[in-house]
This record gives sequence, structure tokens and C-alpha cells, in this order.
Amino acid sequence: MPELPEVEAVAQTLRPLVERRKIRCVHVLHPIATKPQSPSQLARLAEGQRIESVQRKGKYLWLQLARGIITLHFKLDGQLLWFSNPKQMFEVANQKEAGVHVDVAFELDKGVLGFADGRHFGRVLVWDSEKDYPSLAGLGVDAISPEFTAATLAKLLAASKRPLKEFLLDQSRVAGIGNIYSCESLWHAKLNPLRRANSLTTAEARRLHKAIVSVLARALECCLHPPPDFRDANWWFQGLEKILRVYDREGKPCRRCGNEIKRIAQGGRSTYFCAHCQK
Repeated sequence: MPELPEVEAVAQTLRPLVERRKIRCVHVLHPIATKPQSPSQLARLAEGQRIESVQRKGKYLWLQLARGIITLHFKLDGQLLWFSNPKQMFEVANQKEAGVHVDVAFELDKGVLGFADGRHFGRVLVWDSEKDYPSLAGLGVDAISPEFTAATLAKLLAASKRPLKEFLLDQSRVAGIGNIYSCESLWHAKLNPLRRANSLTTAEARRLHKAIVSVLARALECCLHPPPDFRDANWWFQGLEKILRVYDREGKPCRRCGNEIKRIAQGGRSTYFCAHCQK
């Protein structure tokens, strides 16, 4: 699932393509992408409106309109596509041979923005405002926002008895950190994922904050070089595996102390850590 760095890279790349563009028509090619809303509901709100801005919080991306918002949630495999014009889009959309999967397409006054998720977990929904979308309204502080300070994190940690890894995955506390970057942040901070959040000292909380900010910044830089290529349906982020220090390295030596990396299950997710140097 794309986490904060991936979605932020998408947002930064998308802005110059769609901001200030008018939505002429909405084409819903697979209605499952708008459930539980109807395709007509999406079209009714979006058509004729101008995209004022592209916004992101946590793992959520939305198009801010003059009236209402369009939320794009990628879930596991969702992605954005860009076509020069409607003719190009319809020539390849969902064709059996050399086709490109497209669920929803926004025909703009210049270009076509497509949303695709072949597994149909991703969603394109409309709301009167971000406050009306429960998933957005319930998000905690964004992990790369100015509001995410060491003091803020320390306060949140002190109020939670949950294991550190589960605390970091709780989007209602800190938004944007998923399975990969929680493991990476805890490794960099030398903290055991099983420790209770409220057991951290002030110094350890500061260390964790520094690790989170550093890990996300490095991942975002990687996601932007090269930037997302919406014109290539097979494009995906390259090189992220090179910056990972612990995630998906079960049985391999810790890059810091040389001891074996362990994998355990927490909340239905795999947690990777070094039991020797993460205390």
C-alpha cells in the first residue's frame, strides 16, 4: 500500500497537470470504483467544476473543487494515469490486447486523468467537504506537517499503552505511516516495536521523532527521483528497496550490529526488527 512518501510524490507531480483545469466530463468505466456512491453522484458533483488544488493528508489524496472534494484512495495497488485526450484514453482503456485498465476518467479541458486499480480496492468518492469524509476527518497529525513536532509526538506517546509499532500504524494519532516506514523508523530509533508507547523517555520520543522525519524525507526524495510517470501504465516507484534497512529482511544480518533480523506478527501485519539493538 502506498504510504505518505508515495502519495506525496503523486500529489506534487499531479498539481501542475490538473490544477485550475475544468472537469468537462466524468467517465466511470467500472462502477465498483465509486462504491458505495453511485457514478451519477460523482458526475453530478464534479462535472463543470474547476480543480482548485490537489491536497494530501496521510495516505489520502483529494482534488479540491470550488464546491466539494473528490477523494482518491489507492488502497493496495491503485494508481493514476494521464492521457493526452479522450480519444487516446478510449483507444486503450480496458482493451483485451495492449489495453490499459481504467476505472474512472476525468476528462479535463486539457488532458484526461485516469484512476485505475485492477484489484478494485481503490476508491474515487465525492464529498461536500473534507469534514464530511469520516476517514479524512478522523486522521491525526500528518507526519511531515509542521504540526508534527517532537513535543506533539511525545504527548501522543504518553497517552497510549499500545505497542510502538501498532501506535505508529494508528492513523488517528499520526497520519501517513504504514507498515514499511514504521519498521524503518523504529529501527533507526533503536526502539523495540513491542514496547508500550507510554514507556518511552523524553529522549527516546525525540529520537523516534527524528527517525520518522528522516525516514519519510529520504523515502520522498527517492519517490521523486524519478517522479511518477502517469503516462506509463506500468510505472511504479523505483529504488525504494535500496534505502530500506530492516523491512522484509527476515533472517538477514542487521545492518547496524550484524545480528539476525526477526519477523513477528502485530495486528495482522509483519514487523521486522533487530532484537539485539532495538531496545
